[in-house]
Amino acid sequence: MNPLLQAKNAGQQIWLDNLSRTLLNEGQLARMITEDGIAGITTNPSIFHKAIADGRYYESDLASLKTEAMTAEARYERLVVPDVQRACDLMRPTFDASGGSAGFVSLEVSPELAHDAATTVEAGLRLKQEVDRNNLLIKVPATPAGLEAITALIAQGISVNVTLMFSLAHVDAVAKAYIAGLRDLIDNGGEPGRVISVASLFLSRVDTLVDARLEGMGDTVAALWGKSAVATAKLAYQAYLQRFHGPAFAEFSAAGARPQFMLWASTGTKNPDYSDLLYVEPLIGPETVNTLPDATLAALRDHGKVGNTIGSDVDAARAQYEALAAAGIDMTEVGEQLQREGLAQFEKAFSELLKLTA
Repeated sequence: MNPLLQAKNAGQQIWLDNLSRTLLNEGQLARMITEDGIAGITTNPSIFHKAIADGRYYESDLASLKTEAMTAEARYERLVVPDVQRACDLMRPTFDASGGSAGFVSLEVSPELAHDAATTVEAGLRLKQEVDRNNLLIKVPATPAGLEAITALIAQGISVNVTLMFSLAHVDAVAKAYIAGLRDLIDNGGEPGRVISVASLFLSRVDTLVDARLEGMGDTVAALWGKSAVATAKLAYQAYLQRFHGPAFAEFSAAGARPQFMLWASTGTKNPDYSDLLYVEPLIGPETVNTLPDATLAALRDHGKVGNTIGSDVDAARAQYEALAAAGIDMTEVGEQLQREGLAQFEKAFSELLKLTA
């Protein structure tokens, strides 16, 4: 069987970390949904920059939009909102068949708003209205202001993909923001079962930074290389189980609320010495999502080994964290650095994207 379908049978949703008119117009996305069981789509400024810069299907529309008086950001949205709508429509059968727990497409608010909670909420509500699809996820970063916005959006019944998470501290803060939003939604008479959230934990960048810090410490820490990201994900999943399948969430479950699924992001391996499925094969299991760039998805389809692995080697993950602490590496601080760097990269990508539509 296709390993992507095996992962689905193991309870994991495989999402595609890409979207373009080429995928839409030439039928590749439809085939991935049908043949590979792709259950969702994530986008970001880098993805849309590449799509618009390289894609001949945008040229005519962009030229026409440049004859109209509007901002570069407005032109960008006019280009990509129809793509997101088409993707949502392709994913709608998956959404319906899953009872609203799969089949989502993510669209990110401007990264320039990452430190402005109120404007992030306004942008999220506006994008939700413009796309006008039930299976849209508004993508919001896990910055302090983003956490406020997440609570506010969930409280208004808007489904959210939380991005730029790099640590267990981020996982904890994001889950609390989601639950606070559910509380407000329920208290105001809303329907929590109509809302979903995923918490996107970025992986490959964790190993890149931690390995760089370990590199200068000699052979005594060589065994720790390339294991920090998977350890973080495994510990995050244990925290997920305790929080969303424990007594504290029981009243929310009774009201119809859904757990906030963990989503593994940044799953393309950056170190060529590591397996191309390092952030896939060890992290498969129920109520998880893995969003894969094209190359990683192709690798999984070609030679992936699938099993229910997310709950295994948890003691080894804890031991990795203990060894990192003993080596003087603070994983919470690592997460903060990576979030700052990730946000800067997203802001740069967004700026470059707007140069295309200016």
